[in-house]
Amino acid sequence: MTEPAPARPRFPFPRYPRGWFCVGYGQDLGVGQVEPVTAFGRELVMFRGEDGVVRVMDAHCPHLGAHLGVGGKVEGCRIRCPFHAWVFDGSDGRCVEVPYAKRIPAKAAVRSWDVREVNGMIMVWHDIDGATPAWELPEIPEWTERERWTPYVFRKWRIRSHNQEMGENVVDQAHFQYLHGMSEMPVPHTMEFDYPRLRMVTPTKMETPRGEVTGELEATNWGFGFSTSRFTGLIPTTVVASTTPIDDEFVDLRFAFTVSLAMGEQVAKGVGKAFSAEIARQLEQDKPVWEHKVFLERPVICDGDGPIARYRKWCDNFYPSWYLEQAREAYYGAA
Repeated sequence: MTEPAPARPRFPFPRYPRGWFCVGYGQDLGVGQVEPVTAFGRELVMFRGEDGVVRVMDAHCPHLGAHLGVGGKVEGCRIRCPFHAWVFDGSDGRCVEVPYAKRIPAKAAVRSWDVREVNGMIMVWHDIDGATPAWELPEIPEWTERERWTPYVFRKWRIRSHNQEMGENVVDQAHFQYLHGMSEMPVPHTMEFDYPRLRMVTPTKMETPRGEVTGELEATNWGFGFSTSRFTGLIPTTVVASTTPIDDEFVDLRFAFTVSLAMGEQVAKGVGKAFSAEIARQLEQDKPVWEHKVFLERPVICDGDGPIARYRKWCDNFYPSWYLEQAREAYYGAA
């Protein structure tokens, strides 16, 4: 009797790329609050210390494995394990107190993660090599100038796909017309692929009760985990998005919608409601395609397609070479 062959990975690239990824929104985590998080195939714990700063660490106590995010208590900038009351420093993960021991074991520590709270989002840096952050995320005016924009309206989806596959949508121009029903295929006049940033500017046409309105879409990605899509024409509107790999199958996609208040609050709210509904409609059309398509490394491309090969070359920057090679061997070796 032979062992069954290992299942072939769905993609010939690694599951967990390098970059900043959202694990929650700052407004949902109060001082002293503790939350369990799953990301990058790991269980994590995040908490906001009494100094207002968010910390993220591996979830399980190295003593006997209790989950710090389930019953753990914040004390200053530290978290106390619910099982035996060991205390861990949120900044570096070291155990700083064992209430019933004279000496703290040398290996008593959990991994702490680099965290930035920016643009209303709690972002965690992931790098399979454990390297420190290679870039910082920009602060956007839609967040820093809140008095000029409507409050974020949030949407979230869990999708069986991969960050790279979903990100390819931004350069796949034909699908906007044939999947989403746009009147014509958009063609960008600006394309910039500068690691870690990808930026595209595309003329747009939008049907409104007052007729067709022309404008532009400026889409900017900082790696696979953070992006902004800015729409102009009728009224400036922005989608702030993050796609976070959860495990070997799923990602969490978060959208935050905001609209300029330049034309007044009532107009902004009406535009925002219609806009978020339209983007959600398009996402629901994308979702079954993403969840059931296969990745073709050598697709048959025609002259009307977007810069897909250029996008995929840009994507390779977010995987260490050994990690990418390992994923390719697993994919093709199991074929």
